[in-house]
Amino acid sequence: MEIIGTGFGRTGTLSTQKALELLGFGPCHHMFEAFKHPSHFRVLERHLMGEAVDWSEMFSDYRSQVDFPGAVIWRELLAAYPEAKVLHTVRDPDRWYDSTSSTIYRARSALAPWARRWLPVARRAFAVNDALIWDGLFAGRFEDRAHAIQTFERRTAEVIAEVPAERLLIFNVADGWEPLCEFLGVPVPDEPFPHLNDSVQFKRRIWPSWWGTRALPWVFPVLGLAGVIAAFIRRRSHAAESLTKSIVGGPL
Repeated sequence: MEIIGTGFGRTGTLSTQKALELLGFGPCHHMFEAFKHPSHFRVLERHLMGEAVDWSEMFSDYRSQVDFPGAVIWRELLAAYPEAKVLHTVRDPDRWYDSTSSTIYRARSALAPWARRWLPVARRAFAVNDALIWDGLFAGRFEDRAHAIQTFERRTAEVIAEVPAERLLIFNVADGWEPLCEFLGVPVPDEPFPHLNDSVQFKRRIWPSWWGTRALPWVFPVLGLAGVIAAFIRRRSHAAESLTKSIVGGPL
């Protein structure tokens, strides 16, 4: 891994992922990648249980990483990839909180209880994300705006204090290609900097993405089972009604 992203979700991480891949630093890991690979959550689960983890199990196919869950385990990744550069994405703290609250936190609150109950493949993912991000990083207090923003701002201070300046870029996607390309030592592309996944795009993307990649393989078997049960109940009811008619000589 050549680039470790330490910025929280909703700081332009999907745009940054696309930018890094356009610059030749892909594949780039992002939370959407984690949801495509359930094995990633098994690695994170072992980490949460205190086991020593070989992070190459999760990141060997990637040249860079941004967003959660990697942004939570950034110190572990720095230890595993000591030569990597660090890219810390930022935005205005109040706008970050509003965006996070209305997108990834809202999606988690809406989907998690249902998914945990009906989608075994999602149970581990939501449990790990809760333990790592919402109950871990934010100490179960994300809805406390002041606490969440304090956590957000503290991360930037920690990164600045712990990462050598020559290996660190504090990056706002609004600044475009120039600071990123200078930091990475590559030429500026002859195309606009990507701007993806604003709040409106997120809401359009997350539901079809979730259903298309993870839920549908489980929904049809569940619906099929429900159909079998319903048919069985109808047959039993019909048989009982026929038996009753034969006994009493007519309909009830």
